[in-house]
Formats: sequence, C-alpha cells, structure tokens
Amino acid sequence: MDIQKTLRSIVAVRSSIPKDAFTADTLGTRREGSGVVIRENGLVLTIGYLITEADDVWLTRYDGKVVPAHALAFDQATGFGLVQTLAPLDLPALDIGDSSDAQVGDEIVLADGDGEHVDGKIVAKQEFAGYWEYLLDEALFIAPAHPSWGGAALVDGEGKLIGIGSLRLQMSKGGEIADINMAVPINLLKPILDDLLYNGEINRQARPWLGAFSAESNGEVVVMSVTENGPAAKGGLKRGDVISEIRDGEVDGLADFYRKVWESGPPGAEIPMRVLRDGREAWLRIKSEDRNDYLRKPQLQ
Repeated sequence: MDIQKTLRSIVAVRSSIPKDAFTADTLGTRREGSGVVIRENGLVLTIGYLITEADDVWLTRYDGKVVPAHALAFDQATGFGLVQTLAPLDLPALDIGDSSDAQVGDEIVLADGDGEHVDGKIVAKQEFAGYWEYLLDEALFIAPAHPSWGGAALVDGEGKLIGIGSLRLQMSKGGEIADINMAVPINLLKPILDDLLYNGEINRQARPWLGAFSAESNGEVVVMSVTENGPAAKGGLKRGDVISEIRDGEVDGLADFYRKVWESGPPGAEIPMRVLRDGREAWLRIKSEDRNDYLRKPQLQ
C-alpha cells in the first residue's frame, strides 16, 4: 500500500451546529474529525455524529487548502454521514473494499485527515450495542487505537476502504486493558448509498425511539439517563431503572433490548416494559417516537 497516496483521499472535517440544535448539548456545537473522498465529484463519507444538524461544514485537504461543504445526509442506523463539497476538492476517491473479507488478525491502517495514521490489526469482528439506541450486528475492532478516530479511514492491506472510525473503547485481555477503536464496516453503506444521495434518507420504516441512554451490567439493562421531554421521560422511565421485560419477553442484554423495541412497530407504537426500581417491580407504557423528528434535517443542494 502507498500510504501517502491513501492520505491524499482523506480530509479533515470541521462542522458548526446551532446552539439550539437537539444534539448541541450532547455532541457539542463545534465538531472535528475526518472524512474520506469516495467520489471524485467531492462526495465525502464520514461518521454521522460529526455532521448531524450541522449548518456549516469545512473540509481541509492534505495540503492545507480549505473547501466549503454541506451536510448531505446522515443515517442513524449505520452511523454514516455524507458531505458534499460546494467547490472543487480535486482529490482522488479512495477505492471501496469488501469489509466482509476482513478477518481477525488482518493488518490494517487507520488514517485521519491530519495526515496521521496508525498501523494495526483487526482484533475482533462482533456485535456492538451503543448506549444511544444503536446496534451493529458486526462491527470491526482494531488495535492499537488511533487518537483521532472519528471519521478516520480504515484501510486494508490493498489500500481499499473497509470502514469508518467511530469510537475509542477499551478491551480486556489476559488481565491487561488495551485501547481499541470501533469502525463501521463499509459494506453497510453499499445498499443505502443511493437513497442517501438522492433522498437524504433511507427508504425504510423508521425505528421506534425511546430517548433512553442505557448500559449493560451482568446481562441487565440499566438506564443511565433519559432525554429531557423524550418518550422515555414522558413515560416515566428514570435513571437507575433496570429494564427486565418488553411486552411478554424477558430482556437478555442491551442488544436484545433494542431488537425487542424495534420489533414493536413503527414510531408511535406503545411499548410496555417491566422495570425494577428501588427493589420494586413496575410496568411502564412508553409511546415511542421517531428520533429524526427531533433533528434538523440536512438541506439537499
């Protein structure tokens, strides 16, 4: 792989978000990360949280040239975001690979838009459940960790893009703790790219959303917090609640909790759940909503 050639297709991403935006308090109003040129017309793939509700986006090339852009689309289910330049970017597109071919132990590079890269290996391919009602059936985990992971390009040994950096996590192995990165596999983009490009959203039924931030502890789902005035808050769910049952099914971990919620119907469906609170059991009925209704929408240009 020619790493210098690869780095030319990666840009730094800087975005500004209005102070009154829904995600301003949790994700900030100034966000910085990276993106990858995937089409030579200036289409850039990044991680969605960098551009969600953004009203101002700037891309910086490897040589320091700054180009204006706009947030084209973001997808809550995968976590991907798309940015389109408003002026010529004049950079080559990075070839897209096949993330299903990636195997544990494969050598990779994770590279950011500032020209920094980390040589590492894939240490795991497995399910990932995020506390913000997010689930990937199979994510890519790599080590060592890159200090600037958001939107970074995960590149295989042939120099092809196989994922986009999303998180920094910790892994325990042999009694030692190691920092790792989680990346969203590129194959998740392929079936949704046209919808994102031409419609700004995916042509599928939105998932019901609760507005609950949860964690898994010894197989139990524990509520860490709830979104102010969100569905969970309106339905009486509180911090510290342990969610043990959805409808008539016991909850077996965070991923199972999400799947049971999403199988309950479209946004607006009422979701009954049994919770354990202060040693007592209670049933709540939460009317789900569409998370996208809370977010400012990208403007197609």
